[in-house]
Amino acid sequence: MIPDSFIRILENIWVYQTGKPLFYTGLSFWIAFTFFLGLYSLVYRKNFIRNIYLLVISWFIYFQMNGAFLSLLVFSCLWNYGFGLLIGKHRKKIWLALAVSFNLLILGYFKYAYLFTDSVNQLFHSDIKVFNWAGWLINIFFKDLVNTRSILLPIGISFYTFQAISYVVDIYKLKVEAVKNPLDFSFYLSFFPQLVAGPIVRAASFIPQLYQKYKLTREEFSHSIFLIGKGLFKKMVIADYLALNFIDRVFDAPLSHSGLENLLAVYAYSLQIYCDFSGYTDIAIGLALVLGFKIPVNFNSPYQSTSLTDFWHRWHISLSLWLKDYLYIPLGGNRKGSIRTYFNLLVTMILGGLWHGANIRFLIWGAIHGVGLVVEKAFRKLLKTGNHLNWWKKSLSVFFTFQLVSLAWVFFRANDFNIVLQMLNQLKLHFLPESFFKLIPAYLPVWGAFLFGLILIWTPYPFKEKIRGKFISLPMMVQVLLFVLLALFISSVIRAGLQPFIYFRF
Repeated sequence: MIPDSFIRILENIWVYQTGKPLFYTGLSFWIAFTFFLGLYSLVYRKNFIRNIYLLVISWFIYFQMNGAFLSLLVFSCLWNYGFGLLIGKHRKKIWLALAVSFNLLILGYFKYAYLFTDSVNQLFHSDIKVFNWAGWLINIFFKDLVNTRSILLPIGISFYTFQAISYVVDIYKLKVEAVKNPLDFSFYLSFFPQLVAGPIVRAASFIPQLYQKYKLTREEFSHSIFLIGKGLFKKMVIADYLALNFIDRVFDAPLSHSGLENLLAVYAYSLQIYCDFSGYTDIAIGLALVLGFKIPVNFNSPYQSTSLTDFWHRWHISLSLWLKDYLYIPLGGNRKGSIRTYFNLLVTMILGGLWHGANIRFLIWGAIHGVGLVVEKAFRKLLKTGNHLNWWKKSLSVFFTFQLVSLAWVFFRANDFNIVLQMLNQLKLHFLPESFFKLIPAYLPVWGAFLFGLILIWTPYPFKEKIRGKFISLPMMVQVLLFVLLALFISSVIRAGLQPFIYFRF
């Protein structure tokens, strides 16, 4: 007899339900993925059929996450495919400018319409209301599906828009050829493992894989299991547990907690956002690997960085490289003197901050990193210091870099600027270090997750590689057993509903 709860899960997989998306951390997704993988075993040998099958699956999964916004993704596939052909054939700046402008216009409409409207209203004392023109167009075909009086941000639009921009720019620069088959291009832009939160994949590295034979070694399969398990653990055991049981409570009401609790919440959020975002990336890379595709690493122990420059070589690597290649270098990079270099850095980081959201808090977050990078470059040039550090200088550098990065995260996480001021006020006036021993029994399980997070971020890379190697060398049945035990452990820890990945909102 099949349990009713399991039957409801199966029913929910096939019907889009607002508030019940098909997230990678939910049982529904893994049931669906197992079913899709079973059918995939019948088509993976034929590249053309395989690519079409995975495109359909990618669009289906995106629909289950974002409903009618699938139409916007399909539209993006079509217009960028067309612009790619035009740029590849004519190589005229006008086509490139139109392609980039069109992508930025759509992104700006969904992401910055409220900021622009509010700014105009304040400047001209007007009362302009936001109207959802995209929703109005959708309602022509699907009656009353979208509320035209509000604009919702489609999941993943920032990522697939930047990916599309890199594609058309690289065609213009002759780094890649325009894809001739619209289905192949749509697959590149829509591939579900990394669609909604990256990494931002370049066409030059991904498109050739569409025409290669499926290949998955036993070691690669074991590696994928390891990555998926690690990603789920980081997301659900560390990130979500810290958020629900400590971080959210403090950030929602800083004045109700001591300065010490506020400080610990700041550090805990540093762990949360890393475990949440890198956990998603681990799962994405693992899923892609099972399907026979390789996508780039997006994190490399960022909290072991010895400087902000080093941090941005390790954190959200695909975005860092995108900003460098398509913004910083076109602005002039470091080719036009020190002052211009510092200006370009600051502009790049501020715009990188605004990419995350239309709010002054994200601008400040980007500016903190931009100013920090400028100061680092200026001091290195002035003192003519190299990159070699002895162990104690390296330890101090890692410590101070972590403090600065954590401070900046306050502006990233706080719901409004008043929360930031309240937290800083508590840190300054009501730190109450003597309350530490009272906090230990009050938050005992939280400290366990916190300790796990600290161990994770500061464990040396060679030791992590040994653990990964040991897992891969185990018999397959042992690996599966360990994965099942991990799943049972996660299910026993998580009591609340599914928590979306933080970068889904960007």
